[in-house]
Amino acid sequence: MNGTLLLLLCTAAFAAAYFLYGGLLQRLLGVDSARATPAHTMRDNIDYVPAHPAVLFGHHFASIAGAGPIVGPIMAAYFGWGAVVAWIVLGCIFIGAAHDMITLYLSVRHQGKSIGSIVETVLGKPGRLLFLIFCWSTLILVCAEFTRQVAATFVPHPEVATASLLFIALAVCFGMAVNRFHMKVLPATLIFVPLMFACIWVGMAFPADLTKIEGVDAACAQNIWTIILLVYCYLASTLPVWLLLQPRDYLNSYLLYVMMALGFLGVLVARPVLSLEVFQGFEVKTAQGVTIGLFPFLFITVACGACSGFHALVASGTTAKQIDNERHIRPVAYGGMLLEGVLGILSLVAVGTLTCAALTDKLGTMTPVSLFSEGLAGFCVKLGLPYEAAFSFMCLAVAAFLMTSVDTATRLARFTWQELCTIRINTDAKGVPLEKVPPFVRCISNMHVATGLVVLLVAMFLFVNPEAAKSLWNMFASANQLLAALTLLTASLWMLKNHKAYWVTLAPMLFMLTVSSYGLYQLFRTSSSGLLKSVTCILLFFAALLILLAITKFLAHKRTQTAETNA
Repeated sequence: MNGTLLLLLCTAAFAAAYFLYGGLLQRLLGVDSARATPAHTMRDNIDYVPAHPAVLFGHHFASIAGAGPIVGPIMAAYFGWGAVVAWIVLGCIFIGAAHDMITLYLSVRHQGKSIGSIVETVLGKPGRLLFLIFCWSTLILVCAEFTRQVAATFVPHPEVATASLLFIALAVCFGMAVNRFHMKVLPATLIFVPLMFACIWVGMAFPADLTKIEGVDAACAQNIWTIILLVYCYLASTLPVWLLLQPRDYLNSYLLYVMMALGFLGVLVARPVLSLEVFQGFEVKTAQGVTIGLFPFLFITVACGACSGFHALVASGTTAKQIDNERHIRPVAYGGMLLEGVLGILSLVAVGTLTCAALTDKLGTMTPVSLFSEGLAGFCVKLGLPYEAAFSFMCLAVAAFLMTSVDTATRLARFTWQELCTIRINTDAKGVPLEKVPPFVRCISNMHVATGLVVLLVAMFLFVNPEAAKSLWNMFASANQLLAALTLLTASLWMLKNHKAYWVTLAPMLFMLTVSSYGLYQLFRTSSSGLLKSVTCILLFFAALLILLAITKFLAHKRTQTAETNA
């Protein structure tokens, strides 16, 4: 199979789906461009801020992408390219993109509140409480795993660390220029994007190599970077969204676009032939000698490129509070997910020149991120770019993906914790407590305390048991897909209650629920870590309670609708 043809066919399928299935969903939901969004009706210039659609798309896409569409397809390539492509294309179009778009729509229609608050409208406060606990637990895993991956990238690629730190400073300057000095987005972009790419050269000229600067070993250097990243996460969660989080994600999105454009052009010019087998079997052995089955491994590992519950938290946590007009819901949510699907296919093509046996050998000594960067850098050589510069740039772009997910996840975890603390307090339309909040609740729901707790728990996962931390990806992936199933469950109940086409979410929900639950069960059965086993049990327990509660609500709604029809 020719890699160029595969990439073009999948991209064409995504483009057609945007207009056909995305347009159908927009009509079924009843998107109204004349309706004021929460960014306007509840504007506070901290979390609720109307954003230019290009800025918001950049923030949303950079936040949802992470390493998922890169790591997942490469790890699943053990089974051959056929099964991975089928899941990315079909899953992205009919499950993942629909999941993201419907979640963003629901949040916009519920004052920009998180999906946890929306759960209350269909499952009541007990359902909301259970869902928020599940979301918060999943977000801790997201923060821990992605922080670990960023720190692990900074050690062997110190030029990436230098550029990433400089990007943060540039983002603050961009935020001040646009939001305080009222510079237009276009001229600000024309100034700051070139400066951002200049930081790449600075990073290569002055790499922040802690093993040389501080004279420490690689493990100690990774721990130092982990602490620095946790401090950054704290600041990203507590500073106004327009000052750091939004501008950093927007500027980084250009880095990601260039990475994808270079990769896409490189594939077109190189015309690689896929040596990777189409299908390797329903059971294969990994580089570590572990036997894995196609079900559920493929559908759990390939998450962000096909379907991811984390996207619901981004869409309803930060994006919904910044969307300027409802007509932007489809391009931001559905379009953003489709672009992530393209990245997933690009990741697969990047390693597709290897056979399954060669891929297994490579994954024994290299990370999926390094393999991805190596593959795309090889294609970029055909464009006349130096291999070393292209390789460093690809690593930097992936690190940017990871960092945007980490800082967004920390902020979302803070939101979720604050909702948990005040769940029993009556609130007005803006979520401002009407009753006198007890001092203890006021203390633990404080923005700084909530963020500090998240950072502390992430540090515990990464420092208390470093060996167990290496298994966080499998737990994160399973919990992430279960979160997607629970979000689709909530959407199904809401659409049933409001007499909308609930079939678009019910069928995907049943599939995602099956694969994610089985994945967590397998993880519990095979894990040797007591901590991971305990977390797995907690996640399954709360998910089971939510499902039982949802079944009773679903049956009650159906009985009510039947009675209304008969009457």
